[in-house]
This record gives sequence, C-alpha cells and structure tokens, in this order.
Amino acid sequence: MTLYACHLTLHDNIFFATREMGILYETEKYLHNWAISYAFFKGSYIPHPYGLQGDTAQKPDYLDPSREQNLLHLNEAGLYVFPAKPLSWSYQINTFKAAQTTYYGKSKQFGVKGADRNYPINYGRAKELAVGSHYQTFLMTPDNSEIQFPRWIRLGKWAAKVMVHLQLIPEAAIQKKSGKYVCDHPLNPLDLPLEQDLELYNRIVMPPSSLVSQAQLNGEYWQLRGDEWNALRQQLPNLPKTLCLPVGVSYGAKTLTAVS
Repeated sequence: MTLYACHLTLHDNIFFATREMGILYETEKYLHNWAISYAFFKGSYIPHPYGLQGDTAQKPDYLDPSREQNLLHLNEAGLYVFPAKPLSWSYQINTFKAAQTTYYGKSKQFGVKGADRNYPINYGRAKELAVGSHYQTFLMTPDNSEIQFPRWIRLGKWAAKVMVHLQLIPEAAIQKKSGKYVCDHPLNPLDLPLEQDLELYNRIVMPPSSLVSQAQLNGEYWQLRGDEWNALRQQLPNLPKTLCLPVGVSYGAKTLTAVS
C-alpha cells in the first residue's frame, strides 16, 4: 500500500445541493470522496462513454456492478480516495433564476396577485464554496504502481476547477496497528469493512451517503507519526502531529459484504 497526502485548492466556486431549505440551496463544507474519485479517475479507470441512453441514464450507479460507470473499477485497481477535510474555507451566496417547469412555480404577469415586485418569482439562492478554499485528503494506491494523477480536476454541479498537489508519504512514517483508535479525518462509513467497528462519531449529513468525522473505531489501522512524518509536516504544515486511518477501506465495502 502506498499513501499520498493530497492538497486541493479551489479555483472556482463549488456548488452541490447538500441541503435545500426553501429557496436556499446550501453546499456542505466537506467534499465527498465518491465525487473526488470520479473527478480523479473517470475516463481512465472508470469508463466514460460518450453518451448514455435508456431509463437508467440519469440514475446514480456508484456501487452497481451492472452499470458501466461504477466505483467498483477502483477496487479492482486497488485505488481509494478518502473524503476531503476543509482546512480553510469561505462561502459565496449567488442568486439565480429558476427554469420554468410544471413542477415549479410559474411566472406571473405584473398586476396579477403575487407579482407586484419587479423580479421573477421563480428564483433561488445557492450557497457555494468560494474560490481560495483549501482541502486535505489522502489517496491509497497499490505498491510499485505507476499512476498518472491529474494536476487539475473538476468538481460539483458547475464543474469547478480545482488544483491538486500530491505528496508521497514515506513508508517509514506508516505503522500498522490494531485496537481502539480515533480518526480525525472524515470517513465514509459505507466504505469501512465489517472488521472496523465504528463506535462513536459525528455525522455529516450529505448525499449520496452521509460521512462521519471524529470517529472512534476498533480494528486495524495505519498510524502516521515519527521522524519521517514530522519531516513531511515541515513541507505540509496542515498535517496533524499524529493521524490514524482505517485498514481495508474500499468502495462499498460494508454494503457489498452484507449483500454477498
């Protein structure tokens, strides 16, 4: 197992509707690992057909082995991306005009009841992660693999431009241990194997699956610390003094095990 520290810098506003409260559409401050995984590997390890047709064209296919664009391709390649933790972030709220559809309200002519203001009734506000926000995550790859990581990726509904900076974590900084531990980095509980007992956590509610933070677990884990880790922290000062990450994570690990 080879582990990389990954720093993400937003060069565009990122928007995805985590919560919809009336006309306000709010973006969660965390970045989901499934979204980051598609941004990194779609078109390389995850097939990206030119066009999709049929009834399932617009339906999510994250863990469906019968669908062409699924995350299980990354399990076969031994790749995994953790959710991204915000290091510094800010928001920008933008107002937009909604499209005229049968399931949404319709515009009214002036003079009609409810149309006494000189702006459209069909509008909303998007709370977006602003340019200049910084994030940190980690990537796992097989040993001795020659993977070409992109320098730039695109995330969110607006395909926002994000700069990627990767740093290899020395093997001497990684120790495998077992027992109870606390993971300060956000995790996707659906990607944890059954051998990882998730005892305590803070829930981060966001689609397509909720994440957890400050989780207390029981199982095997990688502990990142020591002189080599401290030397790396000189280059990446946002890294914690000690970090524990679960062993055996893969896309849909808990779901696929339960099904089988």
